[in-house]
Amino acid sequence: MINKTMSSERTLRHQLKLMFVAGTANCPLGLEHTLLAALKGGITSFQWREKSYESELTAKQRTLLGRRIRKWCTAHKVMFIVNDDVNMAVELEADGVHLGQEDMSVFHARQILPRHVIIGMSAHNVEEARQAVADGANYLGVGPMFHTLTKPDIQQVSGPSVISSIRAEKLTIPIVGIGGIRRERVKQVMDAGADGIAVVQAISAAREIELEVGALYTCVSSIG
Repeated sequence: MINKTMSSERTLRHQLKLMFVAGTANCPLGLEHTLLAALKGGITSFQWREKSYESELTAKQRTLLGRRIRKWCTAHKVMFIVNDDVNMAVELEADGVHLGQEDMSVFHARQILPRHVIIGMSAHNVEEARQAVADGANYLGVGPMFHTLTKPDIQQVSGPSVISSIRAEKLTIPIVGIGGIRRERVKQVMDAGADGIAVVQAISAAREIELEVGALYTCVSSIG
């Protein structure tokens, strides 16, 4: 008999293998078109990042869009994660929520979320990673791996070496590398110890979205 805990851990690591992170502000061809193509291409999870200061959507439009995204992800058996907004994650019955260092703590989010909902936490160094694990995070989003146009104000990148440092701490929860990752950089991130990658522009700015997703998945799978 397969141990259920081990089985669920393997499932989560697979679901985090290729995460697409996007909102309406960073999809030149439109979020819905881009996401549907990415789902067909083979992303394993989608993190909806609809920041209020970037979005032109009203609260009602945002909720309606979230429901459509939830439906599409479910149809493709892709994990749906909401960025930052814990209450929205509850309303949309999301599979997970991703929190930044300036957002609600993992501890407080856990008081609001259903028990089965996973919580990811951003970490930029070993200390933040340790704290996230201690607080009960289910996975770490570590970065930025490289300079990225998504966050041009960040002057210093963590680099793949920070993943190696976190692994040296024997922190066993899944690690997803994020920030400026393109196809030719996947090997560096995975070789450092990542379980998967999270990308924005590598998918959203691709000319052939479905083909690029397939190529990225092949890169990740061949190493991880």
